[in-house]
Amino acid sequence: MEPFEYAIKKDVRNNPIVREIDRARQRELWRSAGIAVLLVAVVLFSAWQHFQLIRHGYRVEQLQKTFAAEQALNRRLHLEIETLQSPARIEAIATERLHMAEPGLHDATVIERVVPPAPPAKTIVALR
Repeated sequence: MEPFEYAIKKDVRNNPIVREIDRARQRELWRSAGIAVLLVAVVLFSAWQHFQLIRHGYRVEQLQKTFAAEQALNRRLHLEIETLQSPARIEAIATERLHMAEPGLHDATVIERVVPPAPPAKTIVALR
């Protein structure tokens, strides 16, 4: 009699199992992935707009501060121009630094403007 273990022949095939693709499940997976991508895009766009709004708010605030500083500088410079153009200051500089003297009553000469007479009528004017 033969040993028992040799009598049973095992037929083992190590072939990989190939599963059939479930089309409905794959469509549902792609649909879910598309919806997720769309939601992420909407959230990112909303966040981008929010941060742009905040950034522009800071920029406007900075420009308002700069504008106020420039207005203060402009007022100061206009005041300085007015003080530099004052007649009392100009007279003081002329007499002290430049050693100029104020003219007396007889030192000034008044030149009167002479108005030319009206041209004669056209009938009297001769051509040259």
